[in-house]
Amino acid sequence: MRTRFIVLAAVLGVLAALGAPVLASAAPQHNRGLTISAAPNPIIAGEGVVIYGQLQGAGNAGKTIYLYHRVAPAARFTLIGHTATNNSGGYEFTRQEGVVMTNRSWFVRGPNSTHSDTIHEQVAALVSLQSGTSNTVTGHRVVFSGRVTPRHAFERVLLQQQRSANGDVWRTIASTFTNRNSHFSLSHAWARRGDDTVRALFVADRRNTAGGSDSLTIIVHQREKPAFTLSTSDPVIAEGQSATLSGTLDKAGTAEPGVQVTLYGRNPNGKVQKIGSTPTGTNGSYSFTVTPTYNTVYWARAPKGRESAPVNQGVRDVVMINPSSGSGQVGGTVTLSGTISPSKPGHVIFLQRLGDDGAWHDVAHTTVSSGSTYSFIYQFGQAGTTKLRARIFGGPWNVGAVSQTVTIDVSGVAPLG
Repeated sequence: MRTRFIVLAAVLGVLAALGAPVLASAAPQHNRGLTISAAPNPIIAGEGVVIYGQLQGAGNAGKTIYLYHRVAPAARFTLIGHTATNNSGGYEFTRQEGVVMTNRSWFVRGPNSTHSDTIHEQVAALVSLQSGTSNTVTGHRVVFSGRVTPRHAFERVLLQQQRSANGDVWRTIASTFTNRNSHFSLSHAWARRGDDTVRALFVADRRNTAGGSDSLTIIVHQREKPAFTLSTSDPVIAEGQSATLSGTLDKAGTAEPGVQVTLYGRNPNGKVQKIGSTPTGTNGSYSFTVTPTYNTVYWARAPKGRESAPVNQGVRDVVMINPSSGSGQVGGTVTLSGTISPSKPGHVIFLQRLGDDGAWHDVAHTTVSSGSTYSFIYQFGQAGTTKLRARIFGGPWNVGAVSQTVTIDVSGVAPLG
């Protein structure tokens, strides 16, 4: 970090010697012979950005363009770099990964009092979230922890639960504040069983726009009945896979063989179905194989009104993704498209990028089409390796899922001018 400041000071000294003003208090509100754009915008903290435009008019090649920025909440603009226009008057500045961490504004100046409009880059904070477990029982508190990047000391973080069938409604269930190192910790207990999708949300301030963590799925079970147990071989299976539901019928510590046990299931629309029946074995055990399409609650019944505790069987969506290319250029784009199974028309789906903090963060969103397909166009702001994936958040019908990771090798500078 110290080296970066030394290099910046040297650059500013050279620019001052060239006669360019270092500070500017007033930001231009319109273009005067000089355009400006930034891509991507908005971004997540630390994402690379390319700033580009064109000097208009004749004889515009080889002209010096100066870039100014103001980092929120500063009041004044500072000169941070210069470059020369190409043969068509185009210019570019690249801000590498890890540089643009907070909201900021940019404008450029050129020869003969030309200047651009002022553009504002919105930068979302990075939020990570972890939990000690993904399975719990009703009434037991689950502890969550995480971090906000860049550093935001003593600011509010919300723990939210996804509540809608379309994946776009979040309800706050707990809140806390970051500590001086921008870390946070909080807990929550669920009173009802279910497959719950949660995230942490940093509330926006002057330095960063709001940022949400990737989601976690917490499976909340009801406590078992010792005399009539029922459990699943896997609390969450992918759509199309099977799970084994098994248990034991045991009265007063004595196994009950040859007793007919019937399994029932209820999906999110409330419809109850009889799945099947089987007799218990010599040790009182029984089992069923199920292949549900949606999240389903199962329970078993035996004669004389006996019933097991309900068991949640989560079913994870299957998300496929395909990039239009495995490579790209700074300022260029890639199209990422895919499918969702089971069908999810109208459901919100997110494009996520791997951030500097090693966690995944939302960079774009769209809705799934009637054919259960989706598509994103992503623009690159830096050279290097960019890792992307699709994320669909869970809800009442299915547990959320992610696609495989797509790695795009980005190089060069696109001809933007």
